[in-house]
Amino acid sequence: MRCRYIHSYLKQINTKNVQQKCVLSHTEPRVKITKKVPAIYKERTFVFCNGCTNSGGRTGGSITMKVHDSCIPKPQQLILMSPSGVQKERMEPDDMYILSGEGSIISSPSPKPYPHKPPKCSDCAPLFMKAYHMRGAGSVIHSHGIESCLVTMINPLSKEFRITHMEMIKGIQGHGYYDELVVPIIENTAYENELTDSLVKAIEAYPKTTAVLVRNHGIYVWGDSWISAKTQAECYHYLFDAAIKLHQLGLDWSTPDHGPIQNVKGFSSVNSRINVSTKAGTVDSDYKLEPYPRCIVLDIEGTTTPISFVMDVLFPYARDNVGRHLSATYDSAETQDDIKLLRSQVEDDLKQGVTGAVPIPLEDAGKEAVIASLVANVEAMIKADRKISALKQLQGHIWRTGFENNELQGVVFDDVPEALEKWHSLGIKVYIYSSGSRLAQRLIFGNTNYGDLRKYLSGFFDTAVGNKRETRSYVEITESLGVDEPSDILFLTDVYQEATAAKAAGLEAIISVRPGNGPLPENHRFKTVNSFLEV
Repeated sequence: MRCRYIHSYLKQINTKNVQQKCVLSHTEPRVKITKKVPAIYKERTFVFCNGCTNSGGRTGGSITMKVHDSCIPKPQQLILMSPSGVQKERMEPDDMYILSGEGSIISSPSPKPYPHKPPKCSDCAPLFMKAYHMRGAGSVIHSHGIESCLVTMINPLSKEFRITHMEMIKGIQGHGYYDELVVPIIENTAYENELTDSLVKAIEAYPKTTAVLVRNHGIYVWGDSWISAKTQAECYHYLFDAAIKLHQLGLDWSTPDHGPIQNVKGFSSVNSRINVSTKAGTVDSDYKLEPYPRCIVLDIEGTTTPISFVMDVLFPYARDNVGRHLSATYDSAETQDDIKLLRSQVEDDLKQGVTGAVPIPLEDAGKEAVIASLVANVEAMIKADRKISALKQLQGHIWRTGFENNELQGVVFDDVPEALEKWHSLGIKVYIYSSGSRLAQRLIFGNTNYGDLRKYLSGFFDTAVGNKRETRSYVEITESLGVDEPSDILFLTDVYQEATAAKAAGLEAIISVRPGNGPLPENHRFKTVNSFLEV
């Protein structure tokens, strides 16, 4: 942030008494205290804010600092905060707000005559307080500098900004020239205070960061003192500006040599993405700018949908209703085809000695006998969670009845609809690949807790293309989708063996980490995401 220095702030100004009723702790009663706030601090905050020419606007509400007093623990030190909606060039020291260490307002500026608006503390106050409480900051700056906006727009779904081997990285606390600087990016909201939860999550996920970018908005920067915050703000804006210029030249700012952007055809904001973490809650040490996939293929169980829905709802429904379904539809061509497939599968199972397989009598044994043996085999198959076409086809037909009778409703994770909509808007084709039949897949996504999501899906694959743990299956999918390279396809699954098979076929693979999913092998080397919005 570019600031002009005003030497008059170095003059010591008479101190001013401020009285306030405040809470010293959560357990202590309210007591009346008197603290002396040196006016020099109000002057400094005023000068600091008034001198900023790169904050993306002419109004205040973008800077705060603590009143340093070595005799008072830092968490209890008073806070000075600039107002909202005040023209910077017209601000005065007495326009500053004084807050307690816990964030309650102690002193407010006096109202000014029309056309001035009534005084209002910065809309950023809740976010400033999080930086104070979670990072022990001494000062926080919120800038709307155009560089901080543009750098988040180059890759519209990126969750981080990364840069390395730039001299100004040395100006960021805890970093050197050879280090990789990582700044988290959160999504903008209609109102400033609505950013608080996202800011908290970013601070928790990136313990080393001293800044958080807000897409299409700006940046929050903090430091141990106002000098540290200002210095780092200047460095951040320099680095963002450098990254934008490097990008315009077709150079990759995230690599040490800043060479030409690799593997990008017609590089633009709508076909590029940022790699995500190799382990949940961490960042990828091999972070690079890559083309956004042309196609995304999604698993269902443990990826788009909780495992519990499949195991505790769908499977029991099929098990409990298989007999009723077969009895009601026994003479239909569809059910006879299901029975034919099951007969063939059971014959193979008996030859291989599969546990739970029982012979299915011929038709002349009677309908009831045939159904009874079918029920016994299906129950054993469901219990063993077998991924075989004969079972999946029958389950799909049983579930269809459940959805038609409103006895079943598909469930997807909360982030799935938003992600599908985003990918669809970017022109990315999304497909489903599941061991469940294509009919079952269409039923789940056509009747979800978020409505019909099939409008975002371009197709469905099941085990007709092969077992999900076999590389050949992903080769078949690649040939079906007609992409130039297998790496144009991104496959998301919760199963390590499936990700390995897809990777062997040349696809990009990410493992989905969801509540209830099984553990992953140590050092699995795959990127992981907890939400599709991280992709």
